[in-house]
Amino acid sequence: MHLLRGCAHAGCPVVGRSGNTICRTVCVPCCTSDNGKSRSLRTSCQQRHPLTLNARGRIADVQVAASSAVTQKTAVSAEISGVRGQSYFVSNNDKQRFKEQGYVHLPGVMSDEELKQDIDDVYEAFLNGSIKVPGKDLCDMSGNQEGRTPDQFTLYNVMLPRVYHPALQGNLYEQRCKDVADQLQGGDMQIDYDQILAKRPHSEDAVFAWHQDMAYWPPFTSDISAATCWLAVSDSTEENGCMRFLPGSQKETELRKHAPVGKTREDSHALYLSLKADDNVVPVPIKRGDITVHDERVAHGSGPNLSANWRKAYVVAFRKAECIAEERSLGFTHSHNDEYNWDVFQHHSK
Repeated sequence: MHLLRGCAHAGCPVVGRSGNTICRTVCVPCCTSDNGKSRSLRTSCQQRHPLTLNARGRIADVQVAASSAVTQKTAVSAEISGVRGQSYFVSNNDKQRFKEQGYVHLPGVMSDEELKQDIDDVYEAFLNGSIKVPGKDLCDMSGNQEGRTPDQFTLYNVMLPRVYHPALQGNLYEQRCKDVADQLQGGDMQIDYDQILAKRPHSEDAVFAWHQDMAYWPPFTSDISAATCWLAVSDSTEENGCMRFLPGSQKETELRKHAPVGKTREDSHALYLSLKADDNVVPVPIKRGDITVHDERVAHGSGPNLSANWRKAYVVAFRKAECIAEERSLGFTHSHNDEYNWDVFQHHSK
């Protein structure tokens, strides 16, 4: 006897023969057989399943409908970015947005439970100083670090947390971001660096200045394609300083002029560029567990945190394996403690 899931046909006369106490499926013998079954029985089945059985009581229509529904669901899923098992799928539409805008918002990369398991506790340990970070890799990127202690930093920055806490390495967030980076930039993407960026509540100066990431990096001969994944560890809103972008600015032929936020790079590692009168600033508020991904050239920044809560973000940046190898051969690791610290802004301020 062939059974199809979905029917609750408790009155089926072959229940005893099927070995079940209640028929949980459309019963083919009683609903479709033309030999040995009365017309009244088939009629009864039609009454029980008016939307799924044809005039002869056959279930072919049910199977076609089910197949069509699955096909339709698959087609819809292919157009929506989201988690697929342990991986993250990026839709063609979002790939195109990344190409055209220089950035894209991808929802639901990490669930609340996954963040609690992999990220939250370690993040708090960096914020409260339980995990020690040497030298300039713990700093205030607001440009107002002078005279401040870490418990006063308003734009709390930790470079390379996965170096200072190796247990972070290989976590689910990294794995899914690797999926994302490969899909957006054509494969062979590896982790270049990671970064914690947290904005203290009620901090008007917790502004990450407008910049292009390439202004922080030396020039290279290898493929410089990047995919920087910016995770909202807390909801990121316009009030608390969400990411802001200049869509399409990555297509400009030259990087914009940059200068230090402080008097020198020793005062503040941060750089800034000046906006043009016709620049189209787009804020991108996202939910906890969502990410934005941006490339190496798009101009971006974030505003102050005027809310009563911390704004927490965790960045994992990917580049081509060949480019990372070239960086490391120069002694460039993205640590603010590197002896090799290319003041590329001097080149772009000419």
